[in-house]
Amino acid sequence: MSVLRPTIIGLLLLLGSFWPMAQARADWPEFRGPWGDGHVSAPGDSKPIGLPLNWSETGNVKWKIEIPFRGWSTPVVMDGQVWLTTATEDGHDFFVICVDAGTGKVRLNQKLFHCDNPEPLGNIVNGYATPSAAIEKGRVYVHFGCYGTACLDSATGKVLWQRQDLPCRHYRGPASSLILFENLLILTMDGADVQYHAALDKQTGKTVWKTNRSVKFNDAEGFQKFAKDGDLRKAHSTPLIVSVNGQPQMLSPGAKAAYAYDPRTGRELWMVRHGCWSAAPCPLFSQGMALFVTGSGTTEVWAVRVGGQGDVTDSHVAWKFGNSVPRTASPVIVGDLLYMVSDDSVVTCLEVATGKEVWRERIGGKYASSPIYADGRLYFFNQQGKTTVLKPGRTFEVLATNTLDIGCMASPAVSGKALFLRTKTHLYRIEGDSAAAAPKAKP
Repeated sequence: MSVLRPTIIGLLLLLGSFWPMAQARADWPEFRGPWGDGHVSAPGDSKPIGLPLNWSETGNVKWKIEIPFRGWSTPVVMDGQVWLTTATEDGHDFFVICVDAGTGKVRLNQKLFHCDNPEPLGNIVNGYATPSAAIEKGRVYVHFGCYGTACLDSATGKVLWQRQDLPCRHYRGPASSLILFENLLILTMDGADVQYHAALDKQTGKTVWKTNRSVKFNDAEGFQKFAKDGDLRKAHSTPLIVSVNGQPQMLSPGAKAAYAYDPRTGRELWMVRHGCWSAAPCPLFSQGMALFVTGSGTTEVWAVRVGGQGDVTDSHVAWKFGNSVPRTASPVIVGDLLYMVSDDSVVTCLEVATGKEVWRERIGGKYASSPIYADGRLYFFNQQGKTTVLKPGRTFEVLATNTLDIGCMASPAVSGKALFLRTKTHLYRIEGDSAAAAPKAKP
């Protein structure tokens, strides 16, 4: 059982062998990378990528450009292009930007949608351009939740189709990113009013299937103000498609429950009830278990044995862990260990098999960006501009710390030896000597 890149899952299942055909040096086609789990390389590929270990505003920055307006979406990278989204802070206008990966030159800056009366965000954390795009050969797909979804020709920037008829009251702003699977573009719409997945035909944009969340909400259950406003119903997570006994399953956290679906049809396969809301971190899959962060409330990591049917809350939950669990940044698994950083900078290492804590350390700052794994290193990016690079393992070891002027809300992207890092104001291409020594401390 292996995590599958959604865009090639059908071919791999057909061939009956998951990884030999997979591209080991993939670009960054979706929010959590080519494998959906924050890994830069395919499982089993130990050849070094060559990402830099050290950088600063004056070192190992190939180019840096300012990005207008506001957006927390992760860049996607393919064929020498970097695509990302942004929106005006008042939520009236929504844009897509294409940047030449080699030079940093802006190739396209196009307004796609306008909204006369966007719903106020209700907080200062999110924005109107948080969902990340998805890209494949010849096409890029961008998404702003209910404000609009579009497909563009990546060579010309021409809009091939668009939708603005998928309702959802996001309440705190849209956040769930797009994923690609076979001929489908899958959207997650977990709002204060409606909660559903929709799969669109990638060629036409027409709806292929739509599935509502099955959990029942009871507004009389505590936190009545939040229930009235819709906080208890919404979520912000992005699904992950995996293979279970040769068949695809889409793992998807939502409010009050986490689910598995058949991504070809939208049929719900199983679910676990947890009672939390605003789940944001992406799920993971390892050792036959789906790993979810429940969300706000009793924030925990749950490991659920896959393969069940219906409500498996009482039968398939292998373990739970509830200390310093992130509400925003997605965890990452390396080998038999899971690593996660809480919103207030506590990095925790757990055994995947048991949920046992191995170590826990604080690295400073506030975190929304999700970590990545490459070249035997874990990269953590905070909101104040500091990146902490750790060596994965059963002991806590810092390899380097790097600082930029402004910090990150968006998660990073990788292509070749380059790290594409979107801060709150700029987009960087960071590239250099991966073997460079860490800077010496000043006396």
